[in-house]
Amino acid sequence: MTQADSDIALDPVERAIRKIQAVYRNWNRQTTVAQMRSDWDAAFSGCTVPVSCRLVSAGGVDGEWIVPADAPRDKAILYFHGGGFRLGSIASHRDLIARIAEASGCRVLAINYRLAPEYRFPAALEDALTAYAWMLEQGLAPQDIALVGDSAGGNLVLTTMLSLRDRGQPLPAAGVLMSPWTDLAATGESYQNRATADPIHQRSMILALAKGYIGEDGDVSNPLASPLHADLKGLPPLLIHAGDRETVRDDATMLAEKAEAAGVDVELKVWDGMIHVFQMFPEISQAREAIAAVAAFLRRHLRLGEERAE
Repeated sequence: MTQADSDIALDPVERAIRKIQAVYRNWNRQTTVAQMRSDWDAAFSGCTVPVSCRLVSAGGVDGEWIVPADAPRDKAILYFHGGGFRLGSIASHRDLIARIAEASGCRVLAINYRLAPEYRFPAALEDALTAYAWMLEQGLAPQDIALVGDSAGGNLVLTTMLSLRDRGQPLPAAGVLMSPWTDLAATGESYQNRATADPIHQRSMILALAKGYIGEDGDVSNPLASPLHADLKGLPPLLIHAGDRETVRDDATMLAEKAEAAGVDVELKVWDGMIHVFQMFPEISQAREAIAAVAAFLRRHLRLGEERAE
């Protein structure tokens, strides 16, 4: 049996793990950040669903409209990709974004926010806020926009909402967070009790990414960097997904507890046997189920399909 045949015979989750590990194995202390980004994009680029893609400058932020057939013009999703604030791009996440767009029937604006260590906190958050403001300038109403993100992008969903709330600016209709990274200090018990189960992310790696994002002297408890430490009152409805195998799991579960205590309408699902941002892998059946759940949540809160039903 060839290696390719062996990989095909694996469980889809294990195939996904091998794909990620294959990228990591090529890196060492001499590998530049630019090379890591290039390798990551090359490994995950592509698109498996029929959508149209159009580059756009969202107030000076590099963006792309990813649009399924017959999507309404007056509704939109703003998507923030993951990658620890160091890696990731529209290219690496285009397929995931397109599958969410197709399932929900809603167009998506994805952005390439500035990455660390070249651009540290709060550069990524500033770009997220700029893109949201640009969408409003295009005539979209806040109640017709939802924010969606994975991992570090989930962090940006929350910190964007918190910034808007604190400035007295209009909030979007809802937020979706997939495996959100909400605590840069990595204090959750899952960083220990899931260390063996998680084949990808260990606490030391998470802390290194955090230091790259906020700097040597940065405050990991700053609620606009670690939204787990924020007062969550007044935020829009949230859907939170996490995998039970991931070390970052408690960033999601603790966030859901705090949000519920603050009176936020929050839905949490922890998926058995799943890894960090498993939704990126369409061959995993639970990923398809998760995206269907995300789409249903978005359709409900953006009132998608109401026009067609009339």
